[in-house]
Amino acid sequence: MADTVHDTFAIERRYPHSRAKLFHVLTAPALRERWYSHGRNPFKTFETDFRVGGRDYQIYLLGDDTPFPGAEIVNDGRFEDIVPDERFVLSTTTIFQANRISSALITHELGDDGDGSILRLTHQAVFYEGADGPEMRRGGWETLLDSLAETLAL
Repeated sequence: MADTVHDTFAIERRYPHSRAKLFHVLTAPALRERWYSHGRNPFKTFETDFRVGGRDYQIYLLGDDTPFPGAEIVNDGRFEDIVPDERFVLSTTTIFQANRISSALITHELGDDGDGSILRLTHQAVFYEGADGPEMRRGGWETLLDSLAETLAL
């Protein structure tokens, strides 16, 4: 039997912005690239076709301050479901140095929270041999959602 790990985690964040603004910053290509890349390694390629069946594709190289300087990471995904201002679902595979390391289903659900909004991100994945694993992936999403908050504040 292969060495695979299955994991699901959910992260909830509250933002002092409307659900419509949150959805826009999550999905508009230029803003999506901004919060995905802020404080991280620059992208070699960033493509997002935000529609059901549309591709979400990124290639980036890890920086000198990482455990794997110069390593290439590819995220190749597809938008599976979109309900404006309510949710979108993305399936994605991550490739590290030409090796598939994981496949995931990522659901972004938005709701109202007083004068602001709430985002619930649910990440369901299988991690293959050589993968970063659930703890590092959750940490990566925590960092991305911090960057999302900074982008929302602009």
